[in-house]
Amino acid sequence: MENQYPLFPRLDDEGQTHAQELVDKFKEKMKKAADEVLGELYCDVAVHIESDSWSNFRNELMDGFRNYRNRHIQNKYDFAEIRKQIFKEFREEIIQDLNQDYLAEIESLKKELSESRQYARQLSERLSHSH
Repeated sequence: MENQYPLFPRLDDEGQTHAQELVDKFKEKMKKAADEVLGELYCDVAVHIESDSWSNFRNELMDGFRNYRNRHIQNKYDFAEIRKQIFKEFREEIIQDLNQDYLAEIESLKKELSESRQYARQLSERLSHSH
């Protein structure tokens, strides 16, 4: 029974040549398709994979830096070194930025206080007119 239906039948010379031509054409088509896919992957996709990975890494790193309480969870020495280096290199800029941040916060709080006082006056007037 095994010999009755062989998996790879014997071909005559003409059949072998024709089969080889078909295999060669298939190889060429596959090579062309692979080149196109790899080119698309390299040009269109790889850039996004790299930038997405970098963005994820950067976001994780920045989350660690933004939360100063992480110094208790992470290595205290690392946070101390980072803090010292940043302050040493950018002391004047940090102080100026903090001062500007505080001034902006003060102005925002003044505005909020003024709006709250105005609302309280309007509420007081409504209550006095309703009695």
